[in-house]
Amino acid sequence: MTVTGRLDHAADIQGTEAKLVRLRLEEAISAKQETLSSECVPQAADVARRIVACLQRGGKVFFFGNGGSSTDAQHLAAELLGRFYVDRPGLPAICLSDNMAAMTAIANDYSYHDVFARQLRGLGSPGDVAVGLTTSGNSTNVVAALQAGREMGLFTVAMTGSRGGLVESVVDVCIKVASDDTPRIQEVCMHLGHTICEIVESELFGL
Repeated sequence: MTVTGRLDHAADIQGTEAKLVRLRLEEAISAKQETLSSECVPQAADVARRIVACLQRGGKVFFFGNGGSSTDAQHLAAELLGRFYVDRPGLPAICLSDNMAAMTAIANDYSYHDVFARQLRGLGSPGDVAVGLTTSGNSTNVVAALQAGREMGLFTVAMTGSRGGLVESVVDVCIKVASDDTPRIQEVCMHLGHTICEIVESELFGL
């Protein structure tokens, strides 16, 4: 291949890659625009108010999920426990997948199905808030934990895709973002999660 041919080939590859980048951005924008006009907006605002009330009473907020949703849960818990925009006292937010000893012990001694529910039963109290992230809505350990939380008197929230899945029937609020594509679901859920954290911080600290 000549130098000109190699340059043309490289340009074609870059053009293809740029098209994919543009397509994924367009998909993300579309998912957020559709979510903007859905009930997710008032639901997210309601969840933020519930978390504020919970924390004002001395309660805790629990986040959990699997895989990428696990790291998203860690991220949201860290925004409350650490800080979002400004310096202020840390808030009691816990990601249940952070404790690897508990996760592996429960999975080994009982089953992976129980890894979140057992922790929630041990740590949760009536009036706390439990937020489960599952892009499919069908992650059995997330569903089991939210069922357990609801039975215990926690306010339960699912963040999932447009299909809802099994989790929809076991929670107080099911935020179903407008996508069936896992990466887009995660991106929109994190957008909403960030905004919830911002509202909580603002309401509690008058910012």
